[in-house]
This record gives sequence, C-alpha cells and structure tokens, in this order.
Amino acid sequence: MTSDWLARALEESRARGFLGPNEIQPHITHAEGFALCWEERCSTPPDSFLDLGSGGGLPGLVLLDRWDNRGVLTDSMIKRSNFLIEVLGWSGAPHHGQVIVGRAEEIARMPEMTEAFDLVTARSFGPPSVVAECGVRFLKVGGVLIVSEPPDDSETGRWNREGLAILGLESLGRFRHGAAYQILLKTASTPEMYPRETGTPRKRPLF
Repeated sequence: MTSDWLARALEESRARGFLGPNEIQPHITHAEGFALCWEERCSTPPDSFLDLGSGGGLPGLVLLDRWDNRGVLTDSMIKRSNFLIEVLGWSGAPHHGQVIVGRAEEIARMPEMTEAFDLVTARSFGPPSVVAECGVRFLKVGGVLIVSEPPDDSETGRWNREGLAILGLESLGRFRHGAAYQILLKTASTPEMYPRETGTPRKRPLF
C-alpha cells in the first residue's frame, strides 16, 4: 500500500519534471520490483541500501517507504538532490533517508561509503559496464547490485562475465517482476583502482 507521503512526493516529482507525465502507479510498481528481487533472496530487508542516480526519487523513495531502513540516495544534479532532501523532510517521510550530491565515482571513494551497503540499485543509470564499475565499491562482499533491464529477454550479452569478475562481481541472472532486473552478487572486495576517475568508466568501459 502506497503511503500518503510517497504518493505526494512522486506527484511533486512529476510536477517538477523529474518524472514523466504518465500515471504514478506504474513507476511505483517498477520500483517495487527491486524490492521483490531482494525479498525473494532474503526474508528481511537489507540493513542499508544505496540508490545510484536517484533523480526523481525512483526507486529510492519507494524502497525507503517500504522498508524504512538506512537508505542513501545519490545524484549529481543539485536541483534534483535538493528536491529529494526537501521531500525527506516532509511529514510522514521515512526516518532513515539520506541524500548525497555528487558523481558516483567520487562518492564511492568516501571512506564511510566504501563497502558499506547490502544493496545497490540502479534505474536508467547507464550501460552495464558503467553501472557495475560505479556501483561495486559501495557494496559489502556478499551484497547485491540490482539493475533495471531493457524488456527484450533475448538479449543475453549485456553482462560480460570476465568484465564483472575484474570488479569482484558475478551475475546471478535476469529476473522478472513485471519488468526485468539483473542481479549481480559481490563475491570479492573491490580492487583499489575501481571505480576509475570521474567519466572514465563511460569513456573507456571495461566491457
């Protein structure tokens, strides 16, 4: 059940142009798919999660509303980040949300962010190689990165096994909860050189 706070926050996000003009409920359903991917593997919510490129608040606000755990929402745009800070200050908001403004490559190097999270989520953040490199350092060993996927189930070459292994990641496969999601397990600590300098993951992708 969607809380009044969440519905109001997402409607405001749409009004400010951070979400598309369509109905809010499909956005919520898609964001809930991230939670269902986690909950299929574990009976309790993660102690902590980080959302890459939260933008208009998806899936980060939905996950905070569902779990009310420690959740860090990141975005490189000040305007969007200020919106997220604003709605997390509204009456009825979850108590454990935090917003960090900056590029993922830089935030990941903050000592308190390194290998600190059970779950990292990514919706429309970038190509597979960029998501993997920018997200991996945030994860504890044993944590998972859940990524929203294109709808075509016949596309099987997006997540290169050797490239993921360089980062200490292993693909657990593609899962569907209406929409499609890729789940990556962190099997080893992140090599010190990753993520590389800001912009490099996109300019020189690992795979």
